[in-house]
Amino acid sequence: MGRRYPLLSYLILLVAFFFPNRLLFADNLSCLICHESLKGTYVTAKGVESRLHVNGEKFAASVHGDLECTNCHLGYEDNPHSSVEENVDPELLGIAKAIAKKSPVDPVAQAACAQCHPDVYEDVKQSVHGANIFDKKEVDGALCLDCHGSPHEIMHVAGAGHDASASPVAYGRVVETCGQCHEKKSVSLKYGFSTKIIERYNESFHGKKYHLGGSNLPVCTTCHGAHNIRAQNDPEAMVYGVNKIELCGQCHAGANAKFVAAITHKPIGKDNPIPYYAEKGLILLTFLVISGCAIHIVLDIFALVRQTAQVRKRRRNEVARNESSVAG
Repeated sequence: MGRRYPLLSYLILLVAFFFPNRLLFADNLSCLICHESLKGTYVTAKGVESRLHVNGEKFAASVHGDLECTNCHLGYEDNPHSSVEENVDPELLGIAKAIAKKSPVDPVAQAACAQCHPDVYEDVKQSVHGANIFDKKEVDGALCLDCHGSPHEIMHVAGAGHDASASPVAYGRVVETCGQCHEKKSVSLKYGFSTKIIERYNESFHGKKYHLGGSNLPVCTTCHGAHNIRAQNDPEAMVYGVNKIELCGQCHAGANAKFVAAITHKPIGKDNPIPYYAEKGLILLTFLVISGCAIHIVLDIFALVRQTAQVRKRRRNEVARNESSVAG
């Protein structure tokens, strides 16, 4: 009996060493004993590259840190892992099969998002991104993890006690996150939109103020939505026709069709007259202001030089008159 105590102590120290200060369930501990030690990637039998490492500390700090691994990885109840489709809800299994091409390693785990976020998932399915995945069976549409990041490290977007800036969809990072796909040349050529969408946003009045640290400025999700993003020609899109006037009117009272025409990702040119001529006017105004300042400085220097010369001349004349008076 006494021989068992050293072994028990060793096991306790082992757990304490690998998992210090982590508020995880016992099941999670048993998973992390292996998955935190695994490094690098491996290739599945289907030729899909997968990464098995999970950082326990980051998972514990994530928005899902109080969940068990098997809440998402449904069916993984033994080791080695057997069929993941056993005991999975048929509806979730249907979603998993629909996104299998998009999420080939464990589609059930990504489909499991619908368990806790059913309304959000439905919005995504109806969006332009969702249609690309569920209807067209493409892999370059955005799904949960493309925007929110690693499934084991998803951070709070807002809330007391949370570092919102750590989330890829936080206000300060969402433009960069959207740009990861929307500025890819392969994606833009495939779907017929410009590769300079983010660049043109950055050049806009909104973009410049945003990157200077402004708050409450429109970013991608402000105008296009988050989970329910629709195609530009979809009547339900926030940026479609009269919807765009209402959208801009939320910040700009009295916005009309001419006004909203300037707030786009169009290249600045004569086919987009308001920003085009506004830019030309600002360039001209800047040139006139700088030129005026330069002319004013030159004239001021000229006046100062002339005044100095006149003062010296008067002094010389006074000295000459005084000398003449003394000589007389």
